[in-house]
Amino acid sequence: MPVVLIGPPGAGKTTVGRRVAKALGLPFTDTDRAIVEAHGSIADIFREHGEPRFRELERAAVAAALADDGVVSLGGGAVLDPATRADLESCRVVLLTVSEHAVRARIRGHDRPLVDGLESWRRIVADREELYRSLADLTIDTSDRPLPRIAREIERFARERQP
Repeated sequence: MPVVLIGPPGAGKTTVGRRVAKALGLPFTDTDRAIVEAHGSIADIFREHGEPRFRELERAAVAAALADDGVVSLGGGAVLDPATRADLESCRVVLLTVSEHAVRARIRGHDRPLVDGLESWRRIVADREELYRSLADLTIDTSDRPLPRIAREIERFARERQP
């Protein structure tokens, strides 16, 4: 049963996921990275083929990642797909949140097609927050907590919730 990290852009899903996977001795998959490795940059996919094509590629990457036991970091919008939400029902889902103040430095200078500054980040969070929370078995705010502490909490949760 995979441990899946969800949340808005800049919440730390990839950084935390790598650490948790190492602690649990499980493989780590970042679905955004899997897309980039197979199809090129996400910004280029959006620019050349549009968001619908990106979402198709994302869905395929998510399905492949969830087929194996491991720690999976989903792109911020992956939960918009109904099939992904259905798949998450059989996973241990951790929502990582982050304050506006903390995310400011995290998203600056990154090439994120749907996040062009703090205002667009706010909009994404407002649009998806209820959905994120409805899917989560555990919620952790990453704003000011040390990475090792966040990882330990998720590791403990994952071990307690093993099938």
